[in-house]
Amino acid sequence: MRLELYQQETAHIAREQAAMLAEARERLRSGGALSRLEQNGVLHALQVLVENAIGKAKHLIKAAGEPVPVSAYDSFAVLARLLGLSPQELVRWNSVVGLRNRIVHDYMNLDMHRVLQLVENGGHDFVVQFLLAPIPPVAHPEEE
Repeated sequence: MRLELYQQETAHIAREQAAMLAEARERLRSGGALSRLEQNGVLHALQVLVENAIGKAKHLIKAAGEPVPVSAYDSFAVLARLLGLSPQELVRWNSVVGLRNRIVHDYMNLDMHRVLQLVENGGHDFVVQFLLAPIPPVAHPEEE
């Protein structure tokens, strides 16, 4: 049952971050600009979403009885195998993991214009959908 509780918290955090990104998206789509503080908020929301997704992926892998990789990239490769994700879907996951890594570790080489385009175009929506989705059947929650 621990996985189900984890899923509830994951979904709660995803809804909060998605709401902030939706505000930014609306501002951008209406031709408005974001302040530097708001841009930093966008970066933080994206980082939290992706880290949340990495955590969920690792929990699902563990619940399926598989060894949990240390690397986020490797975790999504295992999850892709378990859930039957397409190669294109895995590329998308690798891209957002790379974005998260750049936000955290390579922030001086971050192209904010591209990040804002991603938000404006909803390029992060699949991450939110993954976080809000119920636990897939491949995972077998432990009994209490």
